Amino acid sequence: MRKKLNVTGAVCTAMLAVVLGTLGFASSALAHTGEYAKFDFCPSTKAEVQKCLYSVTTGGEVVLGNKKVPIVNAVTLQGGVAAPAESGAEEDISKFFEATNGITLSKTPQPLPGGLLGIVPPESSPPLVKALSKFFFENGLTGVNSTLELAKPASEIRVSQAHIGRKEGVALKMPVKVHLENPFLGKSCYLGSSTSPITFNLTSGETAPPAPNTKIEGSSGKIEFLEEGRILRLNENVLVDNAWSAPSPSGCGGILSFLVNPVISSMLGSTTAGHNTAILKNTISIATAVAVNNH
Repeated sequence: MRKKLNVTGAVCTAMLAVVLGTLGFASSALAHTGEYAKFDFCPSTKAEVQKCLYSVTTGGEVVLGNKKVPIVNAVTLQGGVAAPAESGAEEDISKFFEATNGITLSKTPQPLPGGLLGIVPPESSPPLVKALSKFFFENGLTGVNSTLELAKPASEIRVSQAHIGRKEGVALKMPVKVHLENPFLGKSCYLGSSTSPITFNLTSGETAPPAPNTKIEGSSGKIEFLEEGRILRLNENVLVDNAWSAPSPSGCGGILSFLVNPVISSMLGSTTAGHNTAILKNTISIATAVAVNNH
């Protein structure tokens, strides 16, 4: 009887291990330690992956037409980076690889000021007025969340550590879409799609947008070396782009989208190039794949 029970227990243990592995729970022996823990989901064992990148955007804003969405909730970008191209149009630009947990760009909602009605009190308003406005126009029914999502596979992302440092060219190219979430708008209200993405060409240098936008400037950030120089961290990094365009909203309002889409479009105003801005304030950590694999 004891032998039978032991066999049964072994089978159950094996099945539990398979289930946990399927759900993405890594054993402590496979997890990285210390400063390397942030690279747990970097595909560092892939032959093409030369470095691991982990970036957290903690501030900035995305301006879409006449609507400004401050970034108040941290957004994470993580994955692997190939060796940079040595010649051609994409010189010094590297291919990106998807995070092993499938979350390359975190889907982090940001509240839209003024909610569905877009009513925002002036900056000079007393704190009580601002609080009441937020209570009435940014609640569960009228509040709107704006979430930046990848519009194409992670392999379409391009990154350049050299361009970040030199403050020139494209530092991060990323195809995205904006998901507007509200009970009235339904679950499929987007600006941008896999076939018609919004393309950010973010730089740490100066932009050259069409009018009416004017040039803005990013920052390569302050360099910090960790783990005896094996991890490079850029603090106070700022990546900017104000030359991108966004397609008209689609899928808003469910079966009433033919009525709601034009209303949302009218609220946003023009979203053609020269009317939009992305300012991302980041902390970027980069380590070699070899160092990550050894820790």
